[in-house]
Amino acid sequence: MNPSALYIAYDPVYAHPLPAGHRFPMLKYELIPGQLIYEGIISEQNLNTPDPCSEEIILMTHTPAYLQKLSEQTLSAKEQRHIGFPQSPELTRREFIITQGTINCSLHALQHGIALNVAGGTHHAFADHGEGFCLLNDFAVAANYLLHHQLARQILIIDLDVHQGNGTAAIFKDNPAVFTFSMHGRHNYPFHKESSDLDIPLEDGTDSATYLGLLQDHLPGLTRQVQPDFAFYLSGVDILSTDAFGKLKVSMDACRERDHFVLKLLKDANIPCAVSMGGGYSPDVRDIVTAHVNTFKEAASIYQQ
Repeated sequence: MNPSALYIAYDPVYAHPLPAGHRFPMLKYELIPGQLIYEGIISEQNLNTPDPCSEEIILMTHTPAYLQKLSEQTLSAKEQRHIGFPQSPELTRREFIITQGTINCSLHALQHGIALNVAGGTHHAFADHGEGFCLLNDFAVAANYLLHHQLARQILIIDLDVHQGNGTAAIFKDNPAVFTFSMHGRHNYPFHKESSDLDIPLEDGTDSATYLGLLQDHLPGLTRQVQPDFAFYLSGVDILSTDAFGKLKVSMDACRERDHFVLKLLKDANIPCAVSMGGGYSPDVRDIVTAHVNTFKEAASIYQQ
């Protein structure tokens, strides 16, 4: 594969449906594609705009009552506070588009090995409610889509965002066809953790060597144990030492080494992979964009070999 074949799900609506006070964390969704084009990693042809996901597909994962609240804009004030965003038709449409983007990435990855969503990684969304800036769980919806259509037999979700994928863990707690792996801050959000199939809690101040050592100790054996025929990788960059909320001490170089290790392991094992970006909250947006762009660079480098 060469970089010109790199499939990237992106839509300008990712960045714009929020009130002004909520826009800074979303700025990266505009800047990442622009930086990739500027550096010559991709061209405009690599960017693919998803349509909104259908309600029929979403209902494979989320409850009818919750979907109705999203569609009719009837979330209570308390439910909106848990999500962290005020409800709006534009925000709901954004989530539908992000979710379809991850499905599209999954289908492309089945053919070409890798595909990346500029957004996504909405792992705090449960079947019946949203939390932590997540309305719909894009990995869960895409995983259920693949299983429903018999496009995958065994799925591994690799969640390396600094926050535990609590919604994902809850959705798949009784589904042996999806193995959930989360490596996250022990004392970070969510403060009530769900039980993933494998959780690696990290202490505050975990440094680069410790972080990479734990990942390298666990993930290879996990792929042999689970034997997945598809993987989702949540490559959150809120593990950075510069992150405002991450509480870890992982360097930019180590974050890139993490991505290289995960993607190279999956490619060598012939496990197709769909990647979503997840969180990143460094005060300087350049740190966020650089770390996310590194994920795309590693994918382009590894999968063109």
